[in-house]
Amino acid sequence: MVREYQIIARNYDLAGRASSDIKRTLKAMNVPWSFQKRVCAASYEAEINVVIHSVGGYATFEVNDQAIILDFYDDGPGIPNIELAMTEGFSTASELDHANGFGAGMGLPNMKRSSDLMTVTSDHEGTHVHLVFLRGKADEK
Repeated sequence: MVREYQIIARNYDLAGRASSDIKRTLKAMNVPWSFQKRVCAASYEAEINVVIHSVGGYATFEVNDQAIILDFYDDGPGIPNIELAMTEGFSTASELDHANGFGAGMGLPNMKRSSDLMTVTSDHEGTHVHLVFLRGKADEK
């Protein structure tokens, strides 16, 4: 199964819509709660990053017997220094983002902590975050 979600930049009202659908799907599949929690936490962080740091993008959600795979793609401006962006507390969020409760600088670190595999590629045209959650023994993590 593969699903795709559009993510609209600066639309705080719809922020989290994709992650909520992913949560409903995993719950309906009877995926263990601890595993759901990891997937949904990372999904929400990635979705919010697209909302606050890009000009829009989309996400894909794939379920197979071995893993749950999430891919988040956005259009510009990209992450100038991925290593710095992975530092807990580092944020380039605007005052508006902070006023809406976002931008604590924990997005990428939380995604990495929650997932079994994470890769981030970025340039001036956009960013791709690839997250893998291995099923089986990892369900109990």
